[in-house]
Amino acid sequence: MTRRTSTAGRIGIAAAVAALLVFTLFPVYWMISSAFDPDADHRGSEVLPAGFTLDHFRQVLNEGEFTRYLANSALVGLGTVLLSGLLALFAAVAVARFRFRMRTKVLVMILVVQMVPLEALVIPLFLQMRDLELLNSLIGLTIVYLAFSLPFAVWTLRGFVAAVPNEVEEAAYLDGCGWWRMFRSVLLPLVAPGLVATSIFAFITAWNEFIFAFVFMQDDSKYTAAVGLHRFFGQYSTDWGAVMAGSTLITLPVLIFFVLVQRRLAGGLASGAIR
Repeated sequence: MTRRTSTAGRIGIAAAVAALLVFTLFPVYWMISSAFDPDADHRGSEVLPAGFTLDHFRQVLNEGEFTRYLANSALVGLGTVLLSGLLALFAAVAVARFRFRMRTKVLVMILVVQMVPLEALVIPLFLQMRDLELLNSLIGLTIVYLAFSLPFAVWTLRGFVAAVPNEVEEAAYLDGCGWWRMFRSVLLPLVAPGLVATSIFAFITAWNEFIFAFVFMQDDSKYTAAVGLHRFFGQYSTDWGAVMAGSTLITLPVLIFFVLVQRRLAGGLASGAIR
């Protein structure tokens, strides 16, 4: 009876996992298959595409300056990742290791910022960017994304820094390390998994964001990929083949970025402990 129950439980778990995979991966399959479908506009509910073509990708890359939009998104995304990672790491060390006035209030304010809906901040930020003459600027857009990425990054990295025992830092000091060398050789490798996680969040936030890029960018040449994709939606019709091809191109950099940094998620803690 126990063996039968165990087998039935395994089958149930396997079926649940399979159903979850189908539920989560089917939209991705539909997007990619429609991007290669020559009759994507009239596909309807057909699971399999009608054929194979690269015309939709040629259309997206050759028309509408979509390659420039991808380059703009890459510049903004990488700038957001680098700046948010650097600033959040130093801020996390400050709130986790040092005691100062208003420390608890700063942490609470970080959480409060995360609760504010983005839509409520469009007009105030637009006016602020206008006064600073940063509208229609990739630098200004990077600053906006940085402001939204930092609270999550600081809060997440604070947990990683606080989890590092003080004895590890004290041992490094006893071995003759200065603060900067201890930070670079001991603390940084130990918090690397958290830094990778926040970097992925910052990149996805900057890469996929639409509202601020659409409102702040007034020049077509400054559009990001998410805004550029919107140009394939017409008033009375939509070129679904181009939309799916553009969506596939937008998805690829996120996957590539994740593949490049995901090794640090598992290897960062071990390498830091060895050092």
